Amino acid sequence: MEDVLGQVGPRLRRLRRERNRTLAALSESTGISVSTLSRLESGQRRPSLELLLPIARAHGVSLDDLVGAPPVDDPRVRMHPMRQDGRTVVPLTRNPGALQAYKIILAPADEEPDPRTHDGYEWLYVLSGRLRLVLAEHDVVLKTGEAAEFDTRLPHWFGNAGPYPAEILSLFGPQGERMHVRARPRRS
Repeated sequence: MEDVLGQVGPRLRRLRRERNRTLAALSESTGISVSTLSRLESGQRRPSLELLLPIARAHGVSLDDLVGAPPVDDPRVRMHPMRQDGRTVVPLTRNPGALQAYKIILAPADEEPDPRTHDGYEWLYVLSGRLRLVLAEHDVVLKTGEAAEFDTRLPHWFGNAGPYPAEILSLFGPQGERMHVRARPRRS
């Protein structure tokens, strides 16, 4: 534990310098005095959660990254999001072949639907925002708290339907039933 804490100071200094920030600028954004920040970086002040949280927030990094926490095999403990085409996908399960759970964050975008098919069933639940779901001949917008369930062998596509990011929970697996949509059809 002491070894991990002993490496925090040099890591803080390196991170601040990589971001081309001065101690004064970091002090202004965190509310921590310049002298306290300097003592943290030099190892003269023991890091605490009260000090590290605002520093991690100011640098846009996780607390684990800030302190150099050791790796953990369970992705639910330290998730590794994947980013692609305006989507951030966070795997919530790790057993291939079984039911898979994902949190998906969709950035606002003006996309044309490109329906695809594959084996399986999917359940989508809108945590926040609005989700456009094109499923065969259906074109619906799901709002926060609404869900859909469908056979993925039907042509399908989904994307953000609003001006703010949409967050959804996706469960994908071999089990399933017929589709249930609890949203009104999209008006043209």
